[in-house]
Amino acid sequence: MIQHLTEIVEEARKRGKKRLAVAYGQDSHTIAAVYEAYKEGLVEPTLYGDRATIEQVCKEEGIDVAAFHIVDEANDMKCVTLAVQAVVAGEADVLMKGLVSTDKYMRGILNKDAGLFPPKGVLSHVSISEMPCYHKLLIMSDVAVIPLPDFKQKTVQIKYLAQTANLLGIKTPKIACIAPSEQVLPKIISSAEGALLAKMADRGQLGNVIVDGPLSLDVALFKEVAEHKKVKGSAVAGDPDCLLFPNLESANVFFKSTTHLCGGELAAMVMGTKVPCVLTSRGDSSKTKLYSIALACLAAK
Repeated sequence: MIQHLTEIVEEARKRGKKRLAVAYGQDSHTIAAVYEAYKEGLVEPTLYGDRATIEQVCKEEGIDVAAFHIVDEANDMKCVTLAVQAVVAGEADVLMKGLVSTDKYMRGILNKDAGLFPPKGVLSHVSISEMPCYHKLLIMSDVAVIPLPDFKQKTVQIKYLAQTANLLGIKTPKIACIAPSEQVLPKIISSAEGALLAKMADRGQLGNVIVDGPLSLDVALFKEVAEHKKVKGSAVAGDPDCLLFPNLESANVFFKSTTHLCGGELAAMVMGTKVPCVLTSRGDSSKTKLYSIALACLAAK
């Protein structure tokens, strides 16, 4: 079982190089991460962006520009369109966001005419955090795509969490449905739906997973808190592999706290498309982007 983000890189390398299409890949963090992924033997990269800018960044950073195939295009949205077309046409295995804003990147992915996102599909963001204060990798959803998931979307998010856990070698992932309290409070949507999802999982309706909810964050993560609050019979409390958050705000705050307050590192991708899509913040480190590329390569067919 994979215990560290560096092991994702190692496992992805074993599966051979994937063709990576980078939309508007002309900033130093993205180029550095893609170059590192190239040197690690993970990808054969194509950068869609302004050639002169890419060459200048490579010169300043001491990066061999010959590592990249460059499609010269100065307009960020056109870069997204071209990169999406490449993966849909089978010319690339993984899509990655560069300097382009998230809304433009998502617009390109969700374009019905492009063919990357299936009709009636559910697009969701899954991330993995490695923190000194937690005893294993922690998978979470959704910090970037679905503002307020409805019940059906939550069942799909659980599927994506489980698929990501499976990539790490976790056959039966433990998933905590996060809510304000571990008590079932019918008037609070996250509480009621967490209880429903837990019961559905008990009956095998959500696949090979163990789901418990509702669980407050402290009860979910710390066994001693669960014991103090007399939460009994939970196979998840204190040892979850995955956290399902009730909304984007709460997930995003936790996601950013893991790095800025807890000294953690991250990997992330978008699921629900025909190929894995790397979606990181423009401010994320090159290491986070490398780990995200590796995760998407691991998920790619």
